[in-house]
Amino acid sequence: MNATHEVFNQPAPLVDVNLFEGNRAMQAALKFNAPSLDTAPLRALGAKAGSGEMQTHARLANVHTPELKTHNRFGQRIDQVEFHPSYHALMTAATGAGLHGTAFSAEQQDSGHAHQLRAAGFMLFTELEPSILCPISMSYAVTPALKDNAAIYKDWAPGLTSRAYDPALKVWRDKPGLTMGMGMTEKQGGSDVRANTTRAEAVGSDAWGERYQVTGHKWFFSAPMCDAFLVLAQTTSGLSCLFLPRVLPDGTLNQIFIQRLKDKLGNKANASSEVEFVGASAWLVGDEGRGVPQILAMGTMTRLDCALGTSGLMRQALSIALNHTAQRKAFGKALIDQPLMKNVLADLALESEAATALALRLARSFDRANDPHEQVMTRLLTPVAKFWICKRGSHFAQEAMECLGGNGYVEEGGEGVMARIYREMPLNSIWEGAGNIMALDLLRALRKADAAAALAQELKPARGMHPALDHLAERLPARVEEMATEMEARRLAQDVALAVQAALLAQTAPAAVFGAFCESRLGGRWGHSFGSLDAGTDFDAIIQRAMPR
Repeated sequence: MNATHEVFNQPAPLVDVNLFEGNRAMQAALKFNAPSLDTAPLRALGAKAGSGEMQTHARLANVHTPELKTHNRFGQRIDQVEFHPSYHALMTAATGAGLHGTAFSAEQQDSGHAHQLRAAGFMLFTELEPSILCPISMSYAVTPALKDNAAIYKDWAPGLTSRAYDPALKVWRDKPGLTMGMGMTEKQGGSDVRANTTRAEAVGSDAWGERYQVTGHKWFFSAPMCDAFLVLAQTTSGLSCLFLPRVLPDGTLNQIFIQRLKDKLGNKANASSEVEFVGASAWLVGDEGRGVPQILAMGTMTRLDCALGTSGLMRQALSIALNHTAQRKAFGKALIDQPLMKNVLADLALESEAATALALRLARSFDRANDPHEQVMTRLLTPVAKFWICKRGSHFAQEAMECLGGNGYVEEGGEGVMARIYREMPLNSIWEGAGNIMALDLLRALRKADAAAALAQELKPARGMHPALDHLAERLPARVEEMATEMEARRLAQDVALAVQAALLAQTAPAAVFGAFCESRLGGRWGHSFGSLDAGTDFDAIIQRAMPR
C-alpha cells in the first residue's frame, strides 16, 4: 500500500522514566515529614513502575479483565475468578514493594517511618496501575485489626507482612504470602452498615476462638480471590466483626458463593463481587457487638489510601499532560509554551503538589500514633483529605485529558492511559464513604478532641507568610469550635483542607508554588476552572518543578 502521508508531530509516550526521581513534590514532602527516611526503595520502585514492561502489564490487566468461573466442567461449584497473567505480575510487584501488610512487620515498625515509606510507594504504584491496589489496601488495613484475635494474628500475620505473592487457592499454612479483603455493605444499607441483615450464629470454639456460621449476602465484596475477609454480621450482641477464610483450616472450601462480578465504570483489573454465605465458617475478631468501631478503625487506613491513590493519579495525569505538551506543536510553537496552556498546566501542578503534601502529611500521623497531637490530626485530616483530594480528582483528570485533545480520549497505546485515569478517578471519592460520609466524620472528629487547638498548632508555622492564609487561619479555629451544622460540613472540610495544604506548601514548596496556591485557592484570584491563575504567576517555575523527567 502506498503511503499517503508522513506521521510527525506526535509525542513519544512517557515510558522508562523513574517516577520517584521526577517527583520533586513527593521528595520535598518526604524530606519534611520523614527527614531520615531511606528513599532507596522508592527510587527502585519508581524505576520499576515507570518501565515499559510494567506499563504493558497495566494495560493488559485492564484489557483482559477478571472472569468469574462459578462451576467446573463437571458441574461442581468452584467460585473462582480467573485473572490475566499481567494481573499477577502487578500483584507480585506490589507485594514485593511491601505495599500491603509489610508496614506492620517488626523490621518496618522499628524504622519509625514505615507508613511514610509505604504511602509514597503506594502513590508511585498508583501511577502504574491503581485497581490492583484494592486487595493491597485492604490487606494493609486488616492486618493490625487481626490483633483482636491473637490466635488468628499469630497464624496469619507472617503471611500478610511478607513480600511474597501466591494466588493459589490453598490453606493459609501452605502459602508464603497472604492477602485479605472486606465484606461490609449490603443491598439495603450501603454505608449504613447497621442495616445489615447477614447473621452469624455461634456454633462452638476451637484454636481460633469462638466460631460462627454466617448466612446472608454482601453487595460489595471486594477482591473475592483474597485468602480471607473481615465481614460484618449480626450476632446476639449486635453487629460484629468476623474473620472468614476462603479455605478452611482442614483444606475444604468455605461456603462462599460468588453471584457475579460488578461491571464497573473503571477499576477494571480488580474483581469486585456480590456474594452469598450459606453457613460459612467464621471466627470472631474483637468483642461481639463491637463491629462498627472496628470497621471505622480499618476505614481510617483505607481512607488514607483513597487520598494517596487520588494524589498518585493526579501526578500521573499531570506527567502525561506535561510530556505531551512539551513535544506537541501547534500554531508555531510547543503547546507548553502557549500562554493559555501554561496557565492550565501550572494550575494542575499546584493542585497535584498540594494533594501530595496533604496525603503524605496524613501518613506521617500513622507513624506517630502515640503522639497526642498526631492522634487528633489523624481523626481530623483523614476525612478532610479523603473528601477534598478525591473530590478534586475527576475535574483534574478531565482538564489533563483536554491537554491531549482527542488523543486523550482514546483508550489505546501509550498515552491512551489518560482515559483509564479518568474512569478511575471517581472511585476513591465513593469507596470507603462518599463525600457526605466524610463530612459527617469530620463533625464527629470535632466532638472528640480539641481539634481547634490542634489545627491552630498545625497552621502556626505558616502564619505571617501570606495574608490570604492568615485570614483563613484566623477564622478556622472558631468555626471548628462551633462545630458547624451538617449543612456547612462540606464547606468546613474544604476550608480545613485548603488551609493545611497552604501551610504545608509554605514549608515544603518554592515561593512560586506557595504564593500562587494562596493567591488562587485562598485569595480569590481564580476562576471556576483550571487555567485561571493570575497573569503575574511565575508559570515557568511552577511547570519546571512539575516536569516528570
